[in-house]
Amino acid sequence: MSITSFSQLPLNQALAQRLVDLNYMVPTAVQSVSLAPALTGLDLVVKGKTGSGKTLVFSLALLNKLQPECNEVQALVLCPTRELADQVAQEIRKVAALIGNVKVQTLCGGTPIEPQTRALQHGAHIVVGTPGRVEEHVFNGSLMLTETQTVVFDEADQMLDMGFTETLESILVYVPEVRQTLMFSATYPDKIMKLAKQYMREPEFVEAKEEQAHHRIKQTFYKLDNNKMRFNALRVLLMQHQPQSCIVFCNTKAETKRLFEELRQTGLACVELHGDLDQGEREWSLLTFANKSANILVATDVAARGLDVEEVELVVNYHLALEPQTHIHRVGRTGRGEHKGIAVSLYGEKEAFKIKQLAEIYGQELKHGTLPGHSLLEKPAYKSNMVTLMIEGGKQQKLRKGDIVGSLTGEEGISFKQIGKINIYDVQTFVAVKREAVKPALRKLNNSKIKNKRYKALRA
Repeated sequence: MSITSFSQLPLNQALAQRLVDLNYMVPTAVQSVSLAPALTGLDLVVKGKTGSGKTLVFSLALLNKLQPECNEVQALVLCPTRELADQVAQEIRKVAALIGNVKVQTLCGGTPIEPQTRALQHGAHIVVGTPGRVEEHVFNGSLMLTETQTVVFDEADQMLDMGFTETLESILVYVPEVRQTLMFSATYPDKIMKLAKQYMREPEFVEAKEEQAHHRIKQTFYKLDNNKMRFNALRVLLMQHQPQSCIVFCNTKAETKRLFEELRQTGLACVELHGDLDQGEREWSLLTFANKSANILVATDVAARGLDVEEVELVVNYHLALEPQTHIHRVGRTGRGEHKGIAVSLYGEKEAFKIKQLAEIYGQELKHGTLPGHSLLEKPAYKSNMVTLMIEGGKQQKLRKGDIVGSLTGEEGISFKQIGKINIYDVQTFVAVKREAVKPALRKLNNSKIKNKRYKALRA
């Protein structure tokens, strides 16, 4: 059964009201075909790309039957990366806001395990995590899944590609056989079908007829005469478009690191994202890219999976992706929702066969372009519109976003329109402000009190 409105769903009153509060009016294509069967408790394998609204599907499915008075893990959501797990946990908390006392615990590697173990001792209704760290907690006895009613595999194809098949199987041994299993995947490879057949009960396979993304995305391909042209070709394209939000995709971690350093030396505001970064470095890259104080994110495909960044203006394939479906996934980072986007791809003679593959998938000839003149390289690197400021106080001091906005916009302060995203952590707060507002913003923060206390602020 397909739906055309969320009001057609058998949701409890708190969830129905929350969808109204969040202004969720018309379901996406994926939500339209998968929400009704998910809420009836059926096992589903749902094919849908990132950004299709699938997180809301499983959030509603597991929250609608959640019993807050039962202090056991009732739902387990497994994700391939820490970034996606954090994003999913935030979305579940947002949707569950009116239910009250719903405990969502994130379990990911790259951070100490002891604080997670202590948090689990206080109970959790929903666990969102990466397979390796969840398996570690299960084996240690710190995570009990005997009362789990719902298991979700998010980006299942990516988890299997990363070699988590045995890990997923070992986790499922500890989950009751009578449960609902929901699997979400961008593709239907044989490994997905095998996992579904082995661990799901007569699953339904659901695929939405999505609008073709390339209708909203202007793609251009640039052929290079030799590989030495690649870096300068990227630079002239960046200087031509001057995007405030751009992802440059590389195929390997080594390539990502090298390109990041080379771009940084030109003066461009860029950050990197790959598997060799520690958790603090990853969080900093994502924070500054999301608040647009870093314009360019140089990333590998695995690290960039599950990113939820609004209005990415430009996607650059520094090398063509190894697989055509990966190319489509990369390009789909721009032109999301109702926005239009631009994607450019560089390729050499050895990559020309991939152009034919992509033309077959898109069902049309691909547009090729001529690179801008190198005179653009003589100009200074363009600057980001936003700058990140750090305040030495956070959640432990009970700071809230409204406190920060109030302090900045008070007498002799800056305007509300000059304030960007605000991220509050335990003992630090990061706020993005327009570049022209940096000095007055710092002066206002350092000379004013927030909740009757002074906090030091500086440019991060």
